[in-house]
Amino acid sequence: MVGVELDMVVTDSLKALELYEGIFDIELVEASKLPRGENEVVFTLYGVRFHLLDENPQFHLIAPTPEHPQTSWVNVSVPNIKETYSKAMGLGCAEIQPVTELPDYGVANAIFTDPFGYVWMLHQVYKEVSHEERIKLWEEKKRELTSD
Repeated sequence: MVGVELDMVVTDSLKALELYEGIFDIELVEASKLPRGENEVVFTLYGVRFHLLDENPQFHLIAPTPEHPQTSWVNVSVPNIKETYSKAMGLGCAEIQPVTELPDYGVANAIFTDPFGYVWMLHQVYKEVSHEERIKLWEEKKRELTSD
């Protein structure tokens, strides 16, 4: 078997699974039911494989915390950003950036941190905007800001 998966250490992978199932439409691959510190969960989200592992310092598996999140994040393009963001907020996630519409870029985005210390960015794409067009828009915005 070949492929790529994102591995995330969390304090409790079964509780994390419950949270992520409440926010996203995930497909469970497997979940163990061992004592805390020994569990792992594998699921897919829009075709991407995630592997959650319980925090276990004996094996050097240290989970981030909401106060000290990791410097990477998970970026998920969703069909309905307001609905997904609302689910996250309702399940105890903390807002970093509310749903923000960027009409020139054809997207809306939002950012939150989950109770396990991971940062998630949500995107909803309304229209395709080319890379070149996005760069041009960015450079125009920078010129506007520096001319003020």
